[in-house]
Amino acid sequence: MIQNVSVIGAGTMGNGIAHVFAQHGFKVQLIDVSQAQLDKAIATIGKNLARQVQKGSITETIQANALASISTNTSIAEGVAGADLVVEAATENTALKLEIFKQADAAAPAAAILASNTSSISITKIAAATKRPEKVIGMHFMNPVPVMQLVEIINGYATSADVTDSIQALSVRLGKTPCVVNDYPGFIANRILMPMINEAIYSLYEGVAGVLEIDTVMKLGMAHPMGPLQLADFIGLDVCLSILLVLHNGFGNPKYAPCPLLVNMVAAGKLGIKTGEGFYVYTAGSKDLVVSPRFRK
Repeated sequence: MIQNVSVIGAGTMGNGIAHVFAQHGFKVQLIDVSQAQLDKAIATIGKNLARQVQKGSITETIQANALASISTNTSIAEGVAGADLVVEAATENTALKLEIFKQADAAAPAAAILASNTSSISITKIAAATKRPEKVIGMHFMNPVPVMQLVEIINGYATSADVTDSIQALSVRLGKTPCVVNDYPGFIANRILMPMINEAIYSLYEGVAGVLEIDTVMKLGMAHPMGPLQLADFIGLDVCLSILLVLHNGFGNPKYAPCPLLVNMVAAGKLGIKTGEGFYVYTAGSKDLVVSPRFRK
């Protein structure tokens, strides 16, 4: 039974994944090459747990136990040595993920399952970098992890049925709803979401409508909680571009070609919330939606 979990990558997704596992009683090793990033992640988890206590969704005892359950490590080999499950949550970069999986495979116990939080990269390709492809699976959490209920579970070509069943059951233990899909570019979530975001960007690029108009139509007309351009900023425009390139290269279909405006914005470093500007401008402490000067009429 899975009880000891190692999470590789202490960024937004990694700290959220560690938070959820710790909150539900698992022992967690949070691993990152940067001690500063690990310290930042622990501080973020602490703040988010405190917010849950304030809202009454967890008790102070759960909060204290969760924080006590998380250890940090800057070494993959040391961090995965006692793991029942390893969840990789590093940057969406194929070469980086393959290297991480080679290291995790070499150091983790033979029975350990190796999972990737990748949003688009082939699980089959990742699994091929290990000597246990039958124990490699996709476990794609949604952001923010403590709030979003879905876990998209992706079977690679060699993933065993026992591993799939185990990860489904584990997701339920975390209070999540698992959905099992097969390993093709973008899986389901991003195969559908990214073309929608890309089409919204094309609509802006071609002058069909402005930023607020596009997002308002989708929010009020389609009952989306946020518009596609705001969502792109939230995800990160560089991440959106990376996923679209995976879709375009994987299928060879021009319908997945990223909009030139998206390409230019990423080249200019306008990546959304994380850089303070994308389609909107983001000011610390403000929740107001302010369209970027680049797109104001």
